[in-house]
Amino acid sequence: MAGTASITCNTGGTPDRENQEMKFRAIFRSVQPYISALAVIATAAALVFAIYFTELGMQWITFLGGVLVAAILAEATRVSRLEWIATRRSAQLSALKDKLEHQTQLRKRAEEAIALSRPRLQLIDDVLTTMVALIDAEGNCRYHNRAFMEWLHLRPDQIHGQHIRKILGSSVYQESATSVRQALDGHHVQYERMQKMPDGAVYRLLVEHIPQFGEDGKVSGFFMLIDDITSPGDVQLAGTNKPEEQPHAGSKDAAFIREGSPSQDSFVDSFSEQVIGQKDANHIKAAIEKGAFRLFCQLITPLPSGSSEPEHYEILVRLIEEEEGMMPPGAFFPLAEKYGLMPHLDRWVVQHVAEWASHLNPSDERQKNSLFFINLADATISDHSFPEFLQLTLMEYGVPGAALCFEIPSTELTLRPVAVAEFAQRVRQAGCQLAISGFGHDRISFDLIRGFRVEFLKIDGNIIFNILRDPVELAKIIAIDRVAKSIGVKTIAELVENEETIAKLREVGIDYAQGFGISRPRPLSE
Repeated sequence: MAGTASITCNTGGTPDRENQEMKFRAIFRSVQPYISALAVIATAAALVFAIYFTELGMQWITFLGGVLVAAILAEATRVSRLEWIATRRSAQLSALKDKLEHQTQLRKRAEEAIALSRPRLQLIDDVLTTMVALIDAEGNCRYHNRAFMEWLHLRPDQIHGQHIRKILGSSVYQESATSVRQALDGHHVQYERMQKMPDGAVYRLLVEHIPQFGEDGKVSGFFMLIDDITSPGDVQLAGTNKPEEQPHAGSKDAAFIREGSPSQDSFVDSFSEQVIGQKDANHIKAAIEKGAFRLFCQLITPLPSGSSEPEHYEILVRLIEEEEGMMPPGAFFPLAEKYGLMPHLDRWVVQHVAEWASHLNPSDERQKNSLFFINLADATISDHSFPEFLQLTLMEYGVPGAALCFEIPSTELTLRPVAVAEFAQRVRQAGCQLAISGFGHDRISFDLIRGFRVEFLKIDGNIIFNILRDPVELAKIIAIDRVAKSIGVKTIAELVENEETIAKLREVGIDYAQGFGISRPRPLSE
């Protein structure tokens, strides 16, 4: 006990000694200038006394004079150093003040932007009938509006922060898992699905997955937009013979939004006016003409080991306002489609890709032989003046047409074979190559492709995603690859996400692969 008391006493005394030492150092620093000054004065007095009142020799006088000069120089150096420290501290304080003012201005602007965007956010959150949810890259919900919550009949804590599998249920998630991964791969996905409610009612939903990109150009998540496009005659309720007379369980009124209908156009106008602040074609055209877009690319790499084939890239386009988080991703493109401006946007993409390609190093053989895959809108394929624009653009920048490969959806080839064939013929005259995208999703004749002449078949990602667990899907890509090679067409697998899938595709003999397992999209400028 005595030892313990002694230790306690010693430990408690240490801070007192430290405090005393700190006080002593503070007092010493405060009197140090005076001590230095007194030392200089004393040395000067001793020198004067030695000269006038003693008989010391010249050597002692010289020595005392040197000491005096050294003391004066030391004091002057100390004062100069203090002035320099004071000047530096003043400059640092001034810089901190400027930085603080800059941060204050940024905060003020951010608060003003938030205040301006609050009505728009309120529109999306409380008024908009479209169901909206923001899903991050891990599959967790980071935002949802009231319509989304009411449709699912869940509490906010049952949605926010929860995984999409838990929110939608395992069966629904399995049906949409491929589309989710396509969105996280940077693709804008749109599809319809039938939803059966707990009361037995079946509704038709239009679902969109719009990827969201971060500042580094990588996909940070996606927006899920769900619209009820059920017609009154389409609703099927259990235990009733007149479904059209039944009220809609997921809607508060009878105004159903259909694609291409006047109500759909009204929705697009209202949404664009609230989110973008404009709803006319001039605003959209001005954004295209001023280059308010940013180009990204995703690597398409050859699969055979030791292959000498060059790497290719798919071009993706994003709106700068979407990158800055000022509007929901993809909100611009429905407006461009509505006003028939997608051909203008496609021309902007072709022009800027050609300009960028003109600065490539001509001595790099792999880079020189790389292809840039560009998706074309349906309206662009129908634009008879686009091939002429393409030829003039390639001539202007001195880029060979063989550097570009245009992707045409397999559905377009099936629905409009004559129009697509005419377009392809004119594009080939410019030296460009062609690819069929989404191949395998729907039935399409290989004879049609043989006559159509394409260089690449991009196998639909829904098939690729399931080849490791579904023998039928694996057999399908083996058959596609065998027939493609027999007609001299190379195959590209989309939505490749892991090494196991890459190994299986390499074993099958697929020529190229694209997806997060290969590379994430990044800015073309990099």
